[in-house]
Amino acid sequence: MNEANTGMAQALRPFLKMNGLGNDFLVWDARDEPLRLDADVIAKLGDRETGIGFDQMITVERSPSGGDAFMRIHNCDGTQVDACGNATRCVGRLLIEESGKDFATIETNAGLLHAFGSKMPRTITVDMGKPRLEWDQIPLAEEFADTRAIELQIGPIDDPILHTPAAVSMGNPHGIFWVDDIEAYDLSKVGPLLEHHPVFPESANISLAHVFARNEIRVKVWERGVGLTEACGTAACAVAVAAARDSKAGRSSTIHLPGGPLQVEWRESDDHVLMTGPTEVEFEGEIDLETLQWSKTGPGDEASVAGAAE
Repeated sequence: MNEANTGMAQALRPFLKMNGLGNDFLVWDARDEPLRLDADVIAKLGDRETGIGFDQMITVERSPSGGDAFMRIHNCDGTQVDACGNATRCVGRLLIEESGKDFATIETNAGLLHAFGSKMPRTITVDMGKPRLEWDQIPLAEEFADTRAIELQIGPIDDPILHTPAAVSMGNPHGIFWVDDIEAYDLSKVGPLLEHHPVFPESANISLAHVFARNEIRVKVWERGVGLTEACGTAACAVAVAAARDSKAGRSSTIHLPGGPLQVEWRESDDHVLMTGPTEVEFEGEIDLETLQWSKTGPGDEASVAGAAE
């Protein structure tokens, strides 16, 4: 972690560093003081060697349609995206704790989402809405009558490395490859090629998935604009939906990501996808927006728990 003394800077701005199963975020509260950062500034802050380091930058703004907040999402490369399930859980937790209610309504570019508290501390459920399964909703560059398995392969024609993924949108596009061993493939090499494959006109998140027990699925994700990630909430939802559509699992499954498990239910009554998992505040901090120097100003959850136990 590269901390820096902010000195006499006049542009200090507080932030939170949060994560959901290791999928980590820089979170700004911009409801009272709007914030817009250029893509190159976001990329500098997101650099894990010279900046704070994160998968996504989250800006919490006032909701123009009456929700508790609007959530703006930028990947660490500065590109803006429409959906992030783990970030929705983190922001939902903050809004629930702030209001004292047991739910929050969060507006995103992908639609209105609802977050709910849990009996488990810092565990949040998010209703991610309905998955989008038609080729032009995902979107794909050409028509496929059945998106459970689309024509796409990488490697030699007669012996492809990966082939025939399922395609799903959870507010962002996903390609899911079913494999026997998610560690048998170098996703850091094939991920960038598949992310930008011409069949995905808006690029895509790429998952390797293996059903290793009933309703238990192991997943590894290459996230567009980010790279390999410890967890991706929308990918977990997309994999669960794809598994249920292909009778590889039921409508409720546990998705095991490198950062830990998420519970996903594709509810039969209304086709909404519910995702449940833990959230964590790593620390509080502040940044000088003129110099991009930053420092920690407060502890996170684990420090608070440790302090309470002493």
